[in-house]
Amino acid sequence: MYARDNVANASDRQEPPTSAQVDAAVTALRMLADPTRLRLLWELREGERDVTTLTAAVGASRPAVSQHLAKLLLAGLVSSRREGRRVLYRARGGHVRRLVTEVFYAADHHLTGAPEHD
Repeated sequence: MYARDNVANASDRQEPPTSAQVDAAVTALRMLADPTRLRLLWELREGERDVTTLTAAVGASRPAVSQHLAKLLLAGLVSSRREGRRVLYRARGGHVRRLVTEVFYAADHHLTGAPEHD
């Protein structure tokens, strides 16, 4: 599901993605297409958060945040762990954190007209 960990060799790949890889990527991108879920992942890229903290950060109701987190869990974009009565959520791995960060960089370039770069 994840791109190669070795970024230097990632561009050397000659094989097209498998159907399973395309399906997993489409699922991930669909999850990012919702404003609340994208805001949640933005918050979670910095570290663990509980539902109460996330509810305040994204300005959504607690039930809505819980439902979005459940979808993100199923899609494999977040992970969770229990700490006493609280459940803590976090973005699942560096690929997810970088994807969220990069999508906002791309949006910023689009909105500001900043020149593209590699």
